[in-house]
Amino acid sequence: MTLGLIGRKLGMTQCFDESGVLAPVTLIEAGPCVVLQKKVVSTDGYNALQLGFGDARENKITRPMAGHLAPSNSKACRYVREVRINDPDRYEVGQTLDLDIFEDGEKVDIVGTSKGRGFQGVIKRHGQHRGPESHGSMYHRRVGSMGMSADPSRVMKGKRLPGQMGNKRMTAQGLKIMKRDKSTNIIAVRGSVPGSANGMVIIRKSVKAKRS
Repeated sequence: MTLGLIGRKLGMTQCFDESGVLAPVTLIEAGPCVVLQKKVVSTDGYNALQLGFGDARENKITRPMAGHLAPSNSKACRYVREVRINDPDRYEVGQTLDLDIFEDGEKVDIVGTSKGRGFQGVIKRHGQHRGPESHGSMYHRRVGSMGMSADPSRVMKGKRLPGQMGNKRMTAQGLKIMKRDKSTNIIAVRGSVPGSANGMVIIRKSVKAKRS
């Protein structure tokens, strides 16, 4: 459970690292985020901060949400998400969090929603091989054997089949922050990040990275 920010994926580019090696990076607009609510074990059963990010038109939020935003004196937020942390008492409702919570060279985990590819077959979805393309084979891009006939007379769980591809919550772990620009709230993270451009992401301090 580590502190993080809500952000927006802008796209990919490249930059030179400290060794002069050209590295692919993803640009992310990270924050600023407003603390809308603190949740603690005594009242909510868990510790977390509810953060708001992005501007929205006032007529796009409901009256209950407007009342929820009132204690923090926050404008209408486009995205509202929770970040689990161990010590929410260190922060106050209405406080603004920005890139200062991260450092250059720090490892982060980024959560996003992968690009949706629609309904796909087993060749594109799972990388299976096709059958013969000759006339009369009747087996070109089909699934193949489905399992036993007499016993147990059913398709076993875990069988790779056609279905929805993409559009799932994914986490890219241990990505390195290459550069930060506090004037624009943009960070450059080495590697790729799930989702398409302008998609919402959550940037959190890495939980698996080795700490020196």
